Parts: sequence; C-alpha cells; structure tokens
Amino acid sequence: MNKLKQTIKIITPDTTISTQDRGLNYGDGFFTTASVMNSVVEHWDLHKARLDECAQRLFFPELDLTAIEREVNHAISDTQTGILKIVVTRGAGGRGYGLPNTPSIQVLISTMPAVSHYKSWQQQGANLEISDVKLAHQPLLAGLKTLNRLEQVLIKKQMSSLECDDVVVLDYDNNVIECSTANIFAIKDGQVISPKLDRCGITGVYLSALCDKLAIEFKAIQLDELLAMDAVFMCNSLMGVVPVARIADTQFDIECSKALLTAQFAKESV
Repeated sequence: MNKLKQTIKIITPDTTISTQDRGLNYGDGFFTTASVMNSVVEHWDLHKARLDECAQRLFFPELDLTAIEREVNHAISDTQTGILKIVVTRGAGGRGYGLPNTPSIQVLISTMPAVSHYKSWQQQGANLEISDVKLAHQPLLAGLKTLNRLEQVLIKKQMSSLECDDVVVLDYDNNVIECSTANIFAIKDGQVISPKLDRCGITGVYLSALCDKLAIEFKAIQLDELLAMDAVFMCNSLMGVVPVARIADTQFDIECSKALLTAQFAKESV
C-alpha cells in the first residue's frame, strides 16, 4: 500500500473533528494506549507494530509511523509519567459504509494522567467476577483494538453493579477470553497459559511483550479450568502484571502467585 497524506493532531481543548469522520460514524478506526515513564513510551516498538497491523488488516493505507513518532515525542515531552493514546480513523469520505477511494487518515494523539490504583492492585491482587456479557466471534477483527468497543461498554455497565475490580469475560462457547480492559494468563503445573484469541478478544501489547520473557501456551480455556489454575494474572500496558486474588468464589494466594511468576521469569532467563 502507498503512503497517503495523513493529518496528525495533538488533542487540545480546541481540537475539532469532522462530524462526517468515519471513526465517529462507523467506528472505522483503531487505537492504542501506552504507558509513559520518564518521558519515554514503554514498548513503543510493539505499539507501532499494533498500529501497523491494524492498518493492514483493516485496509488502511500505510501509516507514516515516522511522522507519528515525531508528534508523539512532542506530545509527551512534558509528561514525566502518564498515559499516551493514539487514535487512527479513516477520516471523512465514501458513500455509506463504502470505503473512500482516497481516505484522509486522521491520527489523534492525547495524553492523560497515570492511573493511581493499579499499584495497590499489584500489591494486594484484584478481585474478579464473571461477566454476563459474552463476546461474539469475528475472526476478521480478532486481536485488533478497533474503535468498535460497544461490547466493552456493556461489560462495564454490568460491572458497575458488582463489587469487584474487573470481570472475566467469556465468548459464546464459554471459553475464557480476557478481562474488561486487560488480558488474562495463568500458571498451571509450571506452564504459563493464556486464552487463544483467534475468534475474538484483543491481543494486548503487554501480553506480546511477555511472550519475549515467558514461554506462553495459547489455548482454549474453559472457566472451570481457569478456576483450577495455580495462579491467575491480568495484564495490560498501564497496569503491568496484576495477580488475581479472587474469581467469584474461588480464592488465590497472591503471594504464592507472585512466587510462581518470579520462578517462571527466572526459568526463562537461564
């Protein structure tokens, strides 16, 4: 694909977007959210790879990642610790759902303060319930972080009536897929396991980074199998790794969980 002109905007209170933008009208776009530490985007290469993969699989023109990186560096120059969000839309154009012949790519860059409660989760563990909202299968979109997030909106709405930190989300075959805003992985008998995400779910950047440090087996996991794991964890780019203390009525010893994970890192570093 050829690189087309793209408009890159650093979001300010005065930033405007066309009411005809396809991202606004159809969710025609994708995004990534990254942690900023010491004015550096953590796992930046993996975030760029995510943007590139989304563009290719959604038939966007090739992104000018060099220009995006330049504007990202400008946006975070005064951010010691915080969050970076990059939203990419196909812009305005096309008739109805039909793709425009020459899309006007819009790249929206914003920063925000870091989330404070993740540190306590890392220390004390997270308490999870089971979501009643299940994920539909769409292999063409599986793994991608698109702007179509209505399932997650409904999951969060149901979560608001529960006493928990997050929820385990299943698909319609009752396979464990992820949490509302994080991937999930577990340890059983010395093996690190994570749900297969070939039909739905989001492949998180932090989970991808962990694959360089841990031998993770991706497979279908039923809920009863998850509850029988020796340790369960959540992860994403903002929270890092968080041990799970409880799923519904099943308790996990988080100190044991932390020790098991430390042993896995040590084993893979040898």
